[in-house]
Amino acid sequence: MRYLGKRLEELRIVDFSPEQEGKIYFGAWVEIENDEGEQKTLRIVGVDEIYDHHPQNISIDSPMARALLSKQVDDEVEVITPLGKKLWYINTIRYEKPENSAN
Repeated sequence: MRYLGKRLEELRIVDFSPEQEGKIYFGAWVEIENDEGEQKTLRIVGVDEIYDHHPQNISIDSPMARALLSKQVDDEVEVITPLGKKLWYINTIRYEKPENSAN
């Protein structure tokens, strides 16, 4: 309870800003694809939100999110993983939940 009380003091709502249009920032839903045709839909969230059992949520502090920030559709994103570098391409960016998304 003490931990949650302290976290509540630090929380703030981050609203969409028109300057974000077309670029990836906090709260964005991003569809990415690699050369093998693997596709992922991810949402960049705060560290406290990744534990909500939403496999699409990634922490803003993760290597993937840091690589995606400020990028646009059709940009290439290089992500350093434990298995080496992976290259992803950005297909879509939106700030509303995709209609075909689970949950």
